Amino acid sequence: MRHVSARQEVTVSGPVLYIYTYMSDLDTKRNETSGLKMSSIIPETQSIKEAVIHINSIDSSKFSRLLSRILQKLHLKEERSFSEEEEEKLQSALSLEKHTLHLLVETLSFILEQAVYHNIRAAALRQQLENISVESEKAEVFSQVWASAAPDVLEKIRLAIFAPKKLDLVGWQLNLQMSSSARSRLKEPHAVLNLGLRTEDDAERLQDVFVEFSHQDLLDFYNQMERIQTQLDSLS
Repeated sequence: MRHVSARQEVTVSGPVLYIYTYMSDLDTKRNETSGLKMSSIIPETQSIKEAVIHINSIDSSKFSRLLSRILQKLHLKEERSFSEEEEEKLQSALSLEKHTLHLLVETLSFILEQAVYHNIRAAALRQQLENISVESEKAEVFSQVWASAAPDVLEKIRLAIFAPKKLDLVGWQLNLQMSSSARSRLKEPHAVLNLGLRTEDDAERLQDVFVEFSHQDLLDFYNQMERIQTQLDSLS
């Protein structure tokens, strides 16, 4: 069951944008998945059946390292688990074609995402894997890696969902654009703000957001910032 945990109201130049933040009730999920008898969370599609064949053929130690690496980046939705160079090395190490490696990584990522969503226990996950024909040895490796990494992964995903990005850098420049009016050759000035954002748990990654303002847009934005500053001052 998913519950609404918060509603934030943000005014953006006119209409009100409602942002609903959803959060899984992890205690409920844990209770639902604490036993081994539960509905399947891994559908036996043709692609998953094909991926299982390759899972069973991988050396257990290599499989463990592969899972650990995927788990490290599972909370980073905008990043791939492996770079192009790393994929080439993996292809060689696992003796897999490129498309097969992609299928394997995507399937493992999907299974781990399901484990996160359902907050499943290691024993229940192992049973789920064996139900789709993953060999006992690989299912055990999978469950051990999950049991070890789950608390950290769940915390990172929670932070990724609820931790707002912080403003780290502000830059700006002025542009002159020709008027859209056929009767006028005047150039219209526009300001472009460069906002550098980062999350608390990511010291390296910086996301650049560029916002263009006309003179009136910038004035409206300034007035809105003034109102926010006034409210902050009243609370301090």
